[in-house]
This record gives sequence, structure tokens and C-alpha cells, in this order.
Amino acid sequence: MSTENNPICLIEDNKAIRKMFGILLNKTGYQIQEFEDGKTAIEWINNNTAKCIIVDILLPDMNGTEIMSVIRKLPGGDKIPIIAVTGFAHPSDREKYLAMGFDDYISKPVDTTTFANLVKQIIENKSGK
Repeated sequence: MSTENNPICLIEDNKAIRKMFGILLNKTGYQIQEFEDGKTAIEWINNNTAKCIIVDILLPDMNGTEIMSVIRKLPGGDKIPIIAVTGFAHPSDREKYLAMGFDDYISKPVDTTTFANLVKQIIENKSGK
């Protein structure tokens, strides 16, 4: 597996949102590997190491929960922080997604002033830093 740069894997089908997330994370120093569907992202994850995975829940080919389940079954998949992101936000969603196996949950629209720092904090919490 390639470990060079260990980019954040961003799986989001909406191009404008994907671009915004990428810009926010790049400003914090993260490298981004972008995907608009789950199948292509999983193929990449099978051959590369991601620092973190940010996945939209509603995607055209697979939902974010299915993607998370596949990743968790991969060697080392339990060590990668996986963050669910969705616009269908309900107060109980965070607990629901954590119980499913996600490391955290961020609702859309995201707060652009805190998004990258929140992602950084989730990564650090998972790695024990």
C-alpha cells in the first residue's frame, strides 16, 4: 500500500461541495483524493492508505454506510477515521452514525470556519495524538 502523503479520501457526488471541502482541507495542509462515487473510492482505498475518509451518505452508486462497512472489513480499515457527512440532519443522527461504525458525523451545510479543524480533531482523536 502506498503511504505517500496519506491524503484524505473525500467521497462526495456534488462537485461544488467536493471542491469547497477540498479547498477548506487544503488550506489546513491536507492533501485530498477526491471521488464522486463509492466504487471508484473503494478501488483506490484497496491500493492506498488514507489519513481519513469523509463520505457523503447519499451517493449515486452506494450509500455512505455501505462504503464504511466495506472499508471496515479491509486490513487496517478499523484504524482509518471515517466521517459521515449528510444534508439530512436530525438531532439523533450523530448517535445513529456512531453506532453504525463511523468515527464522527458532520451535517451539511458545514460551518466553513470550523470544518477543517473539526476533521483534524477527529483524525487526532482516532490516532491517539
